[in-house]
Amino acid sequence: MTLLALIVDDEAPARSELRHLLGGIDGVEVAGEAASSREALTLAERMAYDVVFLDINMPGDAGGIETARRLADLPSRPSVVFVTAHDDRAIQAFAVEAVDYVLKPVREDRLVTAVRRVAAIRAGTAPGAGTGTRVPVVGPDGSTALVDPAEVAYAEADRDRSRLGLADGRVLESPRSLRALEDLLPAGFLRVHRSQIVNLALVAAVEPLAQGRVQVRLADRDGTTVEVARRQTRALRQALGLR
Repeated sequence: MTLLALIVDDEAPARSELRHLLGGIDGVEVAGEAASSREALTLAERMAYDVVFLDINMPGDAGGIETARRLADLPSRPSVVFVTAHDDRAIQAFAVEAVDYVLKPVREDRLVTAVRRVAAIRAGTAPGAGTGTRVPVVGPDGSTALVDPAEVAYAEADRDRSRLGLADGRVLESPRSLRALEDLLPAGFLRVHRSQIVNLALVAAVEPLAQGRVQVRLADRDGTTVEVARRQTRALRQALGLR
């Protein structure tokens, strides 16, 4: 399956750079470019794009967030990946069901992750792709159960599998590796440590630790705390809209 992509950015160099990066990723084809929200919506009405790579700060009658809302009303309903230099709008982006939020300057590996997420959703193999799609876990009797990702407070690596901590306090095992879960989980989850992912919607507090490190306290039954790797502290603050 090849994803048909529309790039939307008011700056031509930014569009050119993104086109170049996407050109090196298998499974995606740039089928259009737009310099404004109005132009993007006109193009999206004429062609059923699979994904729109959208700047969040667009000139004209609608900004990126409003453009995403209007794209969601189209019959084709393309997936939206925000690509932006603004690091404080992630919560708004997730509220309009963006698949991902990629910061400029764009790294190729980060863009590959975004494309994988879109591909999984369009193929119906990721949460958000349609009703009934859930995260697989292993039940006490060895059967496979399915969990709504909104119930997941955190996930942590367990060799080639993962453990999921749910908001109600249950801890379940998933047959997926943490890397596979990272690709499977929808926007709104962040890897804060090499071995742990947290649900940003369930972060109740960011608490300081010694030597400039921080931990997050989750709004699950037990108030679980997860230490954040130093290299991920900035990404966490950006995702939460914190300075």
